[in-house]
Amino acid sequence: MASPNLGIREHSHGAGEIPISRLDVHGSFDPQSFPVPTGREEEWRFTPLRRLRGLHDGRTIADGVVGVEIQAPGEVRVERVDRDDPRVGASFLPNDRVSALAWDSFPQFGQANVITVPKGTEAGAPVFVKATGTTHGDAYGHLVVRAEPQSSATVVLEYAGSAVYADNVEFVVEDGASLTVVSLQDWDRDAVHVSHQFATVGRDARFRSFVVTLGGDLVRLSPSVRYVGTGGDAELHGLYYTGKGQHHEHRSLIDHNESNTRSRVEYKGALSGEDAHAVWIGDVIIGEGTSGTDSYEHNRNLVLTDGTRVDSVPNLEIFTGEVEGAGHASASGRLDDIHLFYLQSRGIPADEARRLVIRGFFQELINRIEVAELRERIMAEVEEKLASHE
Repeated sequence: MASPNLGIREHSHGAGEIPISRLDVHGSFDPQSFPVPTGREEEWRFTPLRRLRGLHDGRTIADGVVGVEIQAPGEVRVERVDRDDPRVGASFLPNDRVSALAWDSFPQFGQANVITVPKGTEAGAPVFVKATGTTHGDAYGHLVVRAEPQSSATVVLEYAGSAVYADNVEFVVEDGASLTVVSLQDWDRDAVHVSHQFATVGRDARFRSFVVTLGGDLVRLSPSVRYVGTGGDAELHGLYYTGKGQHHEHRSLIDHNESNTRSRVEYKGALSGEDAHAVWIGDVIIGEGTSGTDSYEHNRNLVLTDGTRVDSVPNLEIFTGEVEGAGHASASGRLDDIHLFYLQSRGIPADEARRLVIRGFFQELINRIEVAELRERIMAEVEEKLASHE
């Protein structure tokens, strides 16, 4: 089924055509336009496909159950609409097979959820969206969050329970609006989740995202940002604690296709336990003909035990000489001996010194989350993971 897809066109580069970027290769709402991944593709080479339980090939029976509950203050509109609603699918284009399958399949599981923050409205309380899986069969979903001009809101997405789930989430931040999103992947240990989060940021608008991944067997999250006006500002923050046997993968994309835009990407992770595997891919494109772009991305990982694996790949593609600032950094390693020595020299036992350093590593990012109850809950769950590690 076609999408209204305002401002975006389907595209596929043919022989003889050269894409402006290696990231701008193919997009479509039709799952059949994407080959079934084999694991040899660049975008799938870190993902253990056998553990996706069919989400990437669409050959399994979609008989899962994931219920979605939404709590919102009175000034925020919450609707359930069919896929032919012009607001659904208007701001994104699937860029891989799982995203296209989620688009094609979600109507089997009900309607799309649309959350609207009206023009000029400042939401008095956060909007809470909770998706809870109750079965292991494949399930699909779709969510649209629209912050109309000059509005302001915080939205909390929480994923929990057991499921094999793929969804597309659209964040539309219109001119002068401000939207903060906290996405908490707190699945049961056997869950599989592949999610694409597409944000469009309008003129002088601000978008802040906090991704916290703690649960699940395999979680692959792909947040992206595209600007639709000058002066847009986007920050993507992430935190993950990957334990024994878990696979946590985060793949961010910032497309600076407009002039005078800003972005900051910072992800922090810790790994402990045999076969814990964390992947962070950070892609930034600074488009041809733009000027005044200010962009920086950073990933840091603490490796707490042997037997873990970290893949951290920042990518920066610049197609203009008129750049305000652009850079990236990546670091993965053990705890800093200097920090441990400093604490121990002041009488703090070695085990307690390790815990303090790890907590401090995460606390800086957690403190930026403005919802107090979430800060406390996330820190408590990190503490629980630390206790299990110790």
